[in-house]
Amino acid sequence: MNRTKRFLIISHVPHVKVGGRLFAYGPYVREMNIWLQHIDNYVLIAPIVHDALPSRIDVAYEKDPLLFRTTQELYFHSFSKVGQSIYWGIKAFCFMIVEMSKATHIHIRCPGNMGLIGCFAQVFFPFKKKTAKYAGNWDPKSKQPLSYRIQKSILKSTFFTHNMQALVYGDWPDKTRNIKPFFTATYSQKQVKPIIKPGFENGVNLIFVGVLEAHKSPGTIIEVVKILHENGIQVQATLCGDGKERRILEEMVTSNVLDEQVNILGNVPSSEVRKLIEKSHFLVFISRSEGWPKVVAEAMFWGCVPLTSRVSCVENMVGEKGERGFLMGNNPQQIADKISSLLASPERYREISVNASTWSRHYTLDYFDTEIQKII
Repeated sequence: MNRTKRFLIISHVPHVKVGGRLFAYGPYVREMNIWLQHIDNYVLIAPIVHDALPSRIDVAYEKDPLLFRTTQELYFHSFSKVGQSIYWGIKAFCFMIVEMSKATHIHIRCPGNMGLIGCFAQVFFPFKKKTAKYAGNWDPKSKQPLSYRIQKSILKSTFFTHNMQALVYGDWPDKTRNIKPFFTATYSQKQVKPIIKPGFENGVNLIFVGVLEAHKSPGTIIEVVKILHENGIQVQATLCGDGKERRILEEMVTSNVLDEQVNILGNVPSSEVRKLIEKSHFLVFISRSEGWPKVVAEAMFWGCVPLTSRVSCVENMVGEKGERGFLMGNNPQQIADKISSLLASPERYREISVNASTWSRHYTLDYFDTEIQKII
């Protein structure tokens, strides 16, 4: 494989620079670190947050960029920041044109405002080698913001995206020749180990992992705990993540006298999340918007049965008939009933748990690295 000489990354992910090291959202950086193993130099165009420290879920790039073209975050949905965003959007476009002309491979992260600008800019470079990673929901039937629909239309177009592979989650009927069904990964083959789940004798353990905001429905797991607890089932639930809904959720726990049953941890390192998933029987994750929901794949990797929403490619992940998990609406009673039925059938639970793990352990970091090398 020939190494890429000058790799251009265009990303909307906010970055923080501390002590000469560049940090950003952990799952994104871990993925990019794999790409960067196969390139000589890279240039990054992305927003920077000044006078800030990395959060607990941020990690550092393993390789420093040859050049970091910084912008500010773009907020076109905020009237008070439209003027500033237009200025930085134009500046970002100019950065992109200059750096695309020098790059040997252009890589655009979508969907996002920077990705939207990048989609327009790449049109002027039809003969450059290009990839776009669309990390959102590619389902053509899903409701999407206008900017997302524009990005999807450009990426699907073989006229506007010469010499590009657009990596999308799921295999959809509307794909064109430049669309490549793809995936992401968290764990390596060497991390694979036998799954030893606690029995149900001491109760059932539930987990939620994600941002605590309305579109992720974090309150659903608390409602499920309340129902199970009232039915005399011993239950423990852990919520990993932070966000605007945290205070509301904490008040919800207190008002329902569930302080001993529900633990809201906030953001925790990925290593701690893994340990919690290993001890959990069920993931309750009723999200309205996903691409490849990593937490679902991670839960399945450790035999934690997902109870999750029918969004994006999740149906392909868990199966239609409960082979590896269950597609659920945001109905706490139905979710609680499903859990109760599996508590009464531990053999059936173990079968689903093993199926989930077997499927997810196909998508390791080793396999991801192999597929990335084919693209670069």
